[in-house]
Amino acid sequence: MTVTTPTATTSAPTPAGADILRHTLRRHAAGVTVITVPGPAGFTATSFTSVSLEPALVSFCIGVHASACPAVRDAERFAVHVLGTANAELGTQFARSGIDRFAGVPWQSQDGLPLLGGVPAWLTARVTLRQRVGDHLLVVGEVEAGGGHGRGPALVHHDGAFGTTVRIPPHEA
Repeated sequence: MTVTTPTATTSAPTPAGADILRHTLRRHAAGVTVITVPGPAGFTATSFTSVSLEPALVSFCIGVHASACPAVRDAERFAVHVLGTANAELGTQFARSGIDRFAGVPWQSQDGLPLLGGVPAWLTARVTLRQRVGDHLLVVGEVEAGGGHGRGPALVHHDGAFGTTVRIPPHEA
């Protein structure tokens, strides 16, 4: 990445690193997930990603001051729920602080791990790494199981709001 510094002709100062990151990531569309751990505890995350196919590893990050972080720190397993547009309210509910995030949400326990109903895709994983990175906790897990109904457009977060994807027709030469 190239970072430029202002010159004498630049009228606006260059923002600090955190501001640059916030500004840039508002332009990055990210899939919306809900991460759950035993407790039950859970939170909305856009930091979910694949890490490796062999072994099958995934990761997410959570702020160290987030209300769900102590439960995540103690958990040996987690579930990732990939949300579709029909799950936007679920994404909003699990993003709120100071509420029972599971209130009114259909879920079942799989050996103490909360699995949410009605999502297009979910997976469970066993924690293999926890590492504090800056003001976040990075969690990596090995995939154990997965499921979901597999229907509907994906829910994404872009420019501070939920949205969806639109297929772009292939360009014909």
